[in-house]
Amino acid sequence: HLGRFFIWTEAAFKRLDEIYGTFKAKSLTKNNFSLPQPKMTNSDLGRLLKADEIQRVLRAKSHERKRRVLKRNPLKNARTLYKLNPYAIAEKRAALKTALGLNKKKVAA
Repeated sequence: HLGRFFIWTEAAFKRLDEIYGTFKAKSLTKNNFSLPQPKMTNSDLGRLLKADEIQRVLRAKSHERKRRVLKRNPLKNARTLYKLNPYAIAEKRAALKTALGLNKKKVAA
């Protein structure tokens, strides 16, 4: 499979400059069209990043590991619930006392 296989003639290559223009001259057939300028003059990015000028300005590599804390569900984990709502302890005790108090009254009656 050759994909989009084109065979260009010499005349076609010469006409490309007329249609799209060059980096110095605008296009003759397209209105106000000029070729986009490359952002980098040296596209060897690996060599650029290893350059002394860039390495001097970079921060030192941090080897500090950040541990992720496991999020616990306060509805299932009592300790997490008490951290979020300290009054939950008093509520739970009151609920237990009323539940036990109701049971004692039912047994006595």
